[in-house]
Amino acid sequence: MSPTIAELELQHSQLQLPSIDLDDAWRLGSLIVTVARERGLAVTVDLRHGEQQAFHAALPGTSADNDDWIRRKAAVVRRFGEASYLVGERYRRKGRPFDLDPARYAAHGGSFPLLVRGTGPVGTVTVSGLPQLDDHLLVTECLARFLADR
Repeated sequence: MSPTIAELELQHSQLQLPSIDLDDAWRLGSLIVTVARERGLAVTVDLRHGEQQAFHAALPGTSADNDDWIRRKAAVVRRFGEASYLVGERYRRKGRPFDLDPARYAAHGGSFPLLVRGTGPVGTVTVSGLPQLDDHLLVTECLARFLADR
């Protein structure tokens, strides 16, 4: 079952970090890769700190198409400051098409802002390779685990 808009907005307020640096980005990316490997998932994982690519891993079964999806999903997060799945769901639930250039933006699940409490978005964490809700859930599950371990 798809999460409600309110549940997605709650994730935005709950999944905020006290801080994040390049070492943290590597640890979070590695956690996502570990979970994906344990589950046999073919995904590509990307983390950006600002505009700097801080982590990138492509697991067996993925292709360059996944990199393109990552680029376009992360562009939605940078533009709106919210999860790509949440942005897309708002449009879908209103019965409206997402009207930004599809060559540049993809309002599909899998990209989430790296939010620092009191600062706001400082980067993105993105997964591509699964159905969009599953991409979103993998990111949010791992982000929650990462926060719990801090």
